[in-house]
Amino acid sequence: MRILHSADWHLDAPMSGHSEEKSQLLRSQLRKIPELIVKLCLAERCDLLLLSGDLFDGAPSKECVATVKAALEKVKIPVVISPGNHDFCAGSSPYLTEDWPENVHIFTKPAVESFALPELGCRIYGAGYDSMDCPGLLKDFQTCGDEKWHIGVFHAEADTSSSHYCPIPKTQIRDSGLHYLALGHIHKASSLRVGDTLCAWPGCPMGKGFDELGPKGVILVQLEDSVSAGFVPLDVPRFFDEEVEVSGDPTDAVAAILPAMETPDYYRITLTGYCEGVDCAQIQKAFPHVPNLTVLDETLPEMDLWSALGSDNLEGVYFSILHDATQSDSQTVARRAKLAAQLSRKILDGQEVKLP
Repeated sequence: MRILHSADWHLDAPMSGHSEEKSQLLRSQLRKIPELIVKLCLAERCDLLLLSGDLFDGAPSKECVATVKAALEKVKIPVVISPGNHDFCAGSSPYLTEDWPENVHIFTKPAVESFALPELGCRIYGAGYDSMDCPGLLKDFQTCGDEKWHIGVFHAEADTSSSHYCPIPKTQIRDSGLHYLALGHIHKASSLRVGDTLCAWPGCPMGKGFDELGPKGVILVQLEDSVSAGFVPLDVPRFFDEEVEVSGDPTDAVAAILPAMETPDYYRITLTGYCEGVDCAQIQKAFPHVPNLTVLDETLPEMDLWSALGSDNLEGVYFSILHDATQSDSQTVARRAKLAAQLSRKILDGQEVKLP
């Protein structure tokens, strides 16, 4: 049996921290996630799709809900949803008010329930939040039934007893009898094996800001003689947060980090070092093929680098030697002398030094 496990889509999230224009762009890019996941399900010939909560973020629009329903109906395999703290089942939740495709099963109560899928030889266990908080649900839990495979679907944190988001200690995972525990809530992909149970978070399928860096995707699970799982990145925009030391033209420093081809990825590049007259807006305009580029200036004026010149002490002599070397006819010597001055100035000023 092959399973695709995904979570934390956060469709229609408010995208705080971004401009309104960027927020709208991110929301439109996130809306493509359901279709991407369904296409991957079909391409990988998956038998089951597990969605571990926070598919929506707050009250989604009707268009957003319709997009999700249409995609899940198209996949034609059983789909299991366990709502989380951002899409909990209460009031006007679409999980309670909408008619969902026949192949979609939604756990709507904060208590463990189960149902069997005889054609797959498995039993699925899960629960859904009915508020922003959810107590631990696997205390004294034990699988039941004679199915070959027992699979749990929850929006939860592991080994954090003080958490408000369905804490599941490792001892409860170990004693559960589950073969695979499909979790959501943690936005970075990770997994652990506790006893006979493989427990995994797929992370969010697309980052929403510079606090969610790196590749994002889903988990593909294979159940044969044993359970194995692997992370599969999705072709979605990514966030990159880079810092670069300016030693010449700041535009050249930025160009060294950016891709040469057009990209929808989001880049935040912070310029450091010593430089005069950095124009961040002008630098961003130099890279129209990277429309989602933000350049930040944390450079110091060039005069600060040579502030010790003329001082009648060892520091003054040292920087005078380096300053003279920067006037060398050899570009290599001049560049190295300036770099030595930059590193030395940072060390003397108590700043963090990153060797090039």
